[in-house]
Amino acid sequence: MSNSDPAFAARSRVQGYAFAVALVFVMIGALGFVPGLTSNYSTIMRVGADSQAHLLGLFQVSAVHNVVHLVFGAVGLLAARRLTWSRIYLLLGGGVYLGLVAYGIIIEHHSATNVLPVNNADNWLHGALGAVMVLLAVYPGGRTRPLLPGSVPRRRWPRPRRR
Repeated sequence: MSNSDPAFAARSRVQGYAFAVALVFVMIGALGFVPGLTSNYSTIMRVGADSQAHLLGLFQVSAVHNVVHLVFGAVGLLAARRLTWSRIYLLLGGGVYLGLVAYGIIIEHHSATNVLPVNNADNWLHGALGAVMVLLAVYPGGRTRPLLPGSVPRRRWPRPRRR
């Protein structure tokens, strides 16, 4: 299979996107444990809304929240090894993050129901991440249709018959 093969190009893009997204999650999860980047670091071990730690002073985090990012990133790094796994990771992960936006909108941010501490900044970030992840899984090549392994690209227009 050559690099000019469209199926190969689609596969490498989707896997690259999954790898990049996963790497970002690992980095965010790790940075959440760095005291200089996380304000109110002394409250990071508290669960839910009791954690007043904020990554970059903006995104509410806790130790559990950071571990979830690390695990999600590790799963993505493994998923990036295969095309199907990469698509599933991006689709399901994007769906989970869009669901997390709904969770963040429905709950009261300062109540006990805020188990994974989220605030308005988290909601916007999760919404953007979820939408981008789904789009990368479904529409990886910009204007080209994503190809599954073994599929043959269709021609847009039938070729005229030679006489």
